[in-house]
Amino acid sequence: RTARSDSNSGPLRRGINLSVYVRPCCPWSRCCGMGDFRPRTVWLGHPEKREQRYPRNVINNQKYNFFTFLPAVLFHQFKYFYNLYFLLLACSQFINELRLGALYTYWVPLGLVLAITIIREAVEEIRCYLRDKEMNSQIYSKLSTRGTVKVKSSGIQVGDLIIVEKNQRVPADMIFLRTSERNGSCFLRTDQLDGETDWKLRLPVACTQRLPTAADLLQIRSYVYAEEPNIDIHNFIGTFTREDGDPPVNESLSIENTLWASTVVASGTVVGVVIYTGKELRSVMNTSNPRHKVGLFDLEVNCLTKILFGALVVVSLVMVALQHFAGRWYLQIVRFLLLFSNIVPISLRVNLDMGKMVFSWMIKKDSKIPGTMVRASTIPEQLGRISYLLTDKTGTLTLNEMVFRRLHLGTVAYGMDSMDEVQSHVFSAYTQPSHDLPASRAPAATKVRKTISSRVHEAVKAIALVHNVTPVYEANGVTDQAEAEQHYEDTCRVYQASSPDEVSLVQWTESVGLTLVGRDQSSMQLRTPTGQILNFTILQIFPFTYESKRMGIIVRDESTGEITFYMKGADVVMAAIVQYNDWLEEECGNMAREGLRVLVVSKKSLTEEQYQDFEARYVQAKLSVHDRSLKVATVIESLEMEMELLCLTGVEDQLQTDVRPTLEILRNAGIKVWMLTGDKLETATCTAKNAHLITRNQDIHIFRPVTTRGEAHLELNAFRRKHDCALVISGDSLEVCLKYYEYEFMELACQCPAVVCCRCTPTQKAQIVRLLQERTGKLTCAVGDGGNDVSMIQEADCGVGVEGKEGKQASLAADFSVTQFKHLGRLLMVHGRNSYKRSAALSQFVIHRSLCISTMQAVFSSVFYFASVPLYQGFLIIGYSTIYTMFPVFSLVLDKDVKSEVAMLYPELYKDLLKGRPLSFKTFLIWVLISIYQGSIIMYGALLLFESEFVHIVAISFTSLILTELLMVALTIQTWHWLMIVGELLSLACYVASLVFLHEFIDVYFITTVSFLWKVTVITLVSCLPLYILKYLRRRFSPPSYSKLTT
Repeated sequence: RTARSDSNSGPLRRGINLSVYVRPCCPWSRCCGMGDFRPRTVWLGHPEKREQRYPRNVINNQKYNFFTFLPAVLFHQFKYFYNLYFLLLACSQFINELRLGALYTYWVPLGLVLAITIIREAVEEIRCYLRDKEMNSQIYSKLSTRGTVKVKSSGIQVGDLIIVEKNQRVPADMIFLRTSERNGSCFLRTDQLDGETDWKLRLPVACTQRLPTAADLLQIRSYVYAEEPNIDIHNFIGTFTREDGDPPVNESLSIENTLWASTVVASGTVVGVVIYTGKELRSVMNTSNPRHKVGLFDLEVNCLTKILFGALVVVSLVMVALQHFAGRWYLQIVRFLLLFSNIVPISLRVNLDMGKMVFSWMIKKDSKIPGTMVRASTIPEQLGRISYLLTDKTGTLTLNEMVFRRLHLGTVAYGMDSMDEVQSHVFSAYTQPSHDLPASRAPAATKVRKTISSRVHEAVKAIALVHNVTPVYEANGVTDQAEAEQHYEDTCRVYQASSPDEVSLVQWTESVGLTLVGRDQSSMQLRTPTGQILNFTILQIFPFTYESKRMGIIVRDESTGEITFYMKGADVVMAAIVQYNDWLEEECGNMAREGLRVLVVSKKSLTEEQYQDFEARYVQAKLSVHDRSLKVATVIESLEMEMELLCLTGVEDQLQTDVRPTLEILRNAGIKVWMLTGDKLETATCTAKNAHLITRNQDIHIFRPVTTRGEAHLELNAFRRKHDCALVISGDSLEVCLKYYEYEFMELACQCPAVVCCRCTPTQKAQIVRLLQERTGKLTCAVGDGGNDVSMIQEADCGVGVEGKEGKQASLAADFSVTQFKHLGRLLMVHGRNSYKRSAALSQFVIHRSLCISTMQAVFSSVFYFASVPLYQGFLIIGYSTIYTMFPVFSLVLDKDVKSEVAMLYPELYKDLLKGRPLSFKTFLIWVLISIYQGSIIMYGALLLFESEFVHIVAISFTSLILTELLMVALTIQTWHWLMIVGELLSLACYVASLVFLHEFIDVYFITTVSFLWKVTVITLVSCLPLYILKYLRRRFSPPSYSKLTT
């Protein structure tokens, strides 16, 4: 199952990847020219001019087609030793010399197992097909020579001109040609692609944006040259050429001109030309194919069945050896293999699969974790043995809602409770002439001590100007869009920005009286508390980058002509840029400890001459071909000196409810939590502290950026010297470490109490999960909420998706889906623990049940001179593992050792399971010995007490066997449930009632005698009583940890 798709409207599908995955139109795709990725020339609106075949834009998440369904399902079933063994067993009964009884005794159980599997797979395939069909049928508008036509998502081809409306998913990778927005740009939501919630600004090709209408795109003779498809979502190289221009137009294309699939248009209507489809999409290439998950518990059970099969072979050989390999001994070996085939119980698979369905149903029906879904019902036991939890940050641990918390001016700080003071200062700055910017009016040479009021006003004004936020006006039913824009209607205004932090800052300045009401590429308008509009011309913008960690803007105040350079950024870089002060470092530390994202805001006034000189150098640097970015950075840095420190701002990304207690529970349960996020280092560290992922008394080692082997070696040595310290590392440094020192890095990282990896790509997240599994051999659980978490979720042993603001993509791709992160605690501590313990008890009891009857068969055969004659035939053998014992044995899935409240209160109970004790070779051996003891006692007891009634051996031993099984279930149960009692009584009633029909095997008159009853009672007591005494003594002198909490 390979692919996923994000959509803003309509349900998504189970098992879908980060984006649309396209299966090639034919299995010989490489021969069709689709195997190798090559650069391409794409003519606008002319898909027929393509130079090669491109994959269709079809979503296909189905594992099978109509013809391969049955063969593939059967192959997947019989490739496991377990099922193949039973198939060979059933087939052997067609050979007369090997037949031991009626055919149905072998074929009915096997047929039941296969029928359940086939029906389950068929239901999932049909669901998958319907989801794919819905996604492929999403309608888009296409520009063609016949005008605008409707086209299905699956019908989109390379070269098509597609119109994408606001809030619509981009269906394929496109080059941005036109937008309806007046400012000539648009915003994209990319959270499903890269995990970043910042909106990205995209610019159309200038030549096509200038055309009068979108229809003119078909009238011009132009093409796009695009690089070969690759995995890099942050870069693109291409050119746009218009041949019929005079002179011909050539424009370079970069990432700013792209609209990648799986992103959502956040503003206006856009037109783009499709350059990549299907498997060539960036989002698909960033997605690892999901692996077929087989639970560790199932692998352990499979291992035990192989041991049992070994025992079966040994017993068969011993029996033939005791016959001295007489006659056709090889046929005798096969007959004994068939005779003792119960040693490997076919009912084990059925019981465990039905148990998993019950556990899944219990999870769905738990009222304390509403909305939880189980999408992979085959691995609920995995939840009980998780050692590493890898979680996304944005939308998983946090709500992705930014709230302004603190304004700090050095001498005074304003919190949420004192914002009215800030408001009054801003109001007074615009109403009292004496306070109207006293500092900026003063000559540069004279130092004027500013009043608090003017300092607050300058800080607020700087925050209102230094950003990339655009106010957008939308019709609200009362006012139309044009009127709202003209009058700056507050009720119709929505802020768009590439970062939720920036929006929260601008919303805060609005709340204290200074409102951003208008903005385009070259100007900005602010409204004062008195209603006056302040106009500013934007002269230059220096956008935020991960390397620079700051953003700047140069504006000219239209009313005064003053030119001011404003800058905001992280404290680590701003400390060297602002004038000397003695409070910046200390206060930044204080605010960061409170879990706030801190930004330092500064300004510098420029004269006209200073600005003109800067502009000339800046333009010159931008035109250079070699080392352009370095030269540009050098010119900007010439301005970034001795800037005036205005204030610090503190913004909080609110955590989801109960994140801290949930992480505390997980830690106490022995689970190590790693945070993998696409976000910035400072933000990730801040959230980790805020969520108490990194506790207050823990040291943090921030791994320095490394690019070479030598740097990585030095940094790893520095890290090795630290003990019990949390690690924070960026994706780039991580890649270098894994390239050269994979083993050493993973060894050190696994010793850390917490690890934070920031700026991680989707494939890196999956790689970290894979390395943890390989290096530690422990089970991993990945939690995320966005399309960028899908690879990690599918790679982990257990994938949990959180339904959040980033859509349902992760939850549909996951094995389990929750609505809130806090539900994870109960999912693991209660349901995971119970599922594992119950499955362990159930599997061992089913094995015990089969070994008991096999031991009796062995005793019976050895007494009768090692004859390969079955002790029980026909319905008795089928009835034993179905109607006579199935209900009580299966009722073990309702058993629990402690109440769910106790399991949540003492997560240390979960830690015990990590050692795998409920199902181990030790417990298996104990159950084998119990089975041999009970089988031998019943058979020898029957032979001893019934010498004179030897013909009734079947009735005697079978009745004792059924009673022993029912008593053993009662012995195993720790907490009684009313259904368990019903199961016990119902099974006993079924056996008594069926005796009427079993006169072929059992003499009804004989079993009503008192002699029969007391002797059966004695045999049953001898087989069970010692075990009850042992259980009592163990409980008394060596009680398990959970029993101490329940007494």
